[in-house]
Order: sequence, then C-alpha cells, then structure tokens
Amino acid sequence: MPAPTPSAFVSAALEAAAAAAEIIRSRYQGAFDVQIKPDDSPVTEVDIACEHAIKDVLARAFPEHGFYGEELGRESADADYVWLIDPIDGTKSFVRGYPFFSTQIALSHHGELVAGVSSAPCFDGGQVAWAERGAGAWMDDAPLRVSDIERLARATLSIGNVPTLAGTERWGRLGSLIRQVHRIRGYGDFYHYHLLAAGKIDVVIESDVNILDIAALTVILREAGGDITDLDGGPVGLETTSVLATNGRLRGDVVGVLGCD
Repeated sequence: MPAPTPSAFVSAALEAAAAAAEIIRSRYQGAFDVQIKPDDSPVTEVDIACEHAIKDVLARAFPEHGFYGEELGRESADADYVWLIDPIDGTKSFVRGYPFFSTQIALSHHGELVAGVSSAPCFDGGQVAWAERGAGAWMDDAPLRVSDIERLARATLSIGNVPTLAGTERWGRLGSLIRQVHRIRGYGDFYHYHLLAAGKIDVVIESDVNILDIAALTVILREAGGDITDLDGGPVGLETTSVLATNGRLRGDVVGVLGCD
C-alpha cells in the first residue's frame, strides 16, 4: 500500500525536519558550544540553530500558527494551531556522539495532537516517521502497524528514563512485569517508539519526559494502532511526565501488573 500524499501540514513539517537534519549532519561529532540549562540538561548551538530553521519553514507556510519550542519557548501559543518542537530530543546523546537523538515536530489543533514527524537523521542512515490523524503512520513510504502480540509471555518491553520510578512503589511492580515478559530492553528516546509503532516491540514504559519529547510520537503510535497514556492512565498533554505505551492488546495485562488506572 503506497503512502498517501502528505497534507500541507505534514509536508511543511517534513521540510522543516529536513532543514534541521541538514544542520545536524553537518555538525554531528564535530565541535560546538555546549551550555547547561537551569534543569541541568545540555543545550548546544546546534539545538538553537535547528529550532530557528524549523520555525522559519513552518512560519513561512503558516504565519498564523503558534509555536512551543524546547529552546526558543512559546510564541502565539493561544493560536488555534500550535507547533510543538524539540529540535534535538536526546541532546546528551548528540553531545556524546552517538545517534540516539531525533527531531520531534508535532501539530496541535485546539489542544488535540493531529500530526507529527519524528526524524532521526544520524541513526541507521536516517529514519523519518510521520503520521496525521486519520491518515495512518508511515516510515520510508511503508505503513507502520503495531504487533498482534496478546500475551505478556511473548512480549518485548522497553524501558527508558527510569530514575524517578526507582524511588516509588511502582519499582517493585515493574520488576514483577519484567519477570513476566519475554524480553526486556532499554532502547530509549525516539527509537523504542519507532519500534513499537512498527510492531517490533510491544510495550514502552518511561518516566522523566515532557510533551515535546513525545507529542509527535503520540500521533505516530496512535495512527499505527497503539495506545499511549501516562503511567497513571491519564491522557497525554502538556503536563505529561511519564509514559505507558502498548500495542493496545497488552494494555490491560500491563495495567494489572503495574497498578495503573
């Protein structure tokens, strides 16, 4: 099945991601300035240059839209359409010179996530996944679809950013879940969501995230047939800080072990 022609929204987001990818590839594993933000996370001049490039593309296409960016903050954030941008999600990986980082661009309409592009320009020759509500999820013109695994004993679980889980009662429950699944991995960042959407793993659990990390991936996963909430079962939104994502078929069993709502 060929990919549908992307809408004007997705086409602009793909163009913006490509502009960021060109900058990233030109600076990857090279010299650049790194600063530490108040939250103790790094930011580089490359992050900032990429966000400017992304905004330039999107603002030319849709001058009436608003923006919420990781590095440049909010602009016209009360507009009907708002772009959520993380120019380099995984800056620590970028700084250390390994390719587990990506550009995340999502579009929100009246607070609902409607489109997303996830671009990992230096991973495996480059991966670009995209989705739009009602149009499916795609990578390299191939459809993305979650797995049909229905039993924990056959499932692969990937976990990421777990430090805050380690100090909670959920840590023991996570241990119980790990003992019940077939395989446990820790792919992290964009990659385990790409794998989940492609049917190659079955459950993702993460803490210490924010909406800019997961907005585009949320659209992609939903359009691939999966589901995603926070670890309390709440909807993904601006205040989300944790993730429970599954192929849909396994959610009930996972929730039963973890004690989520």
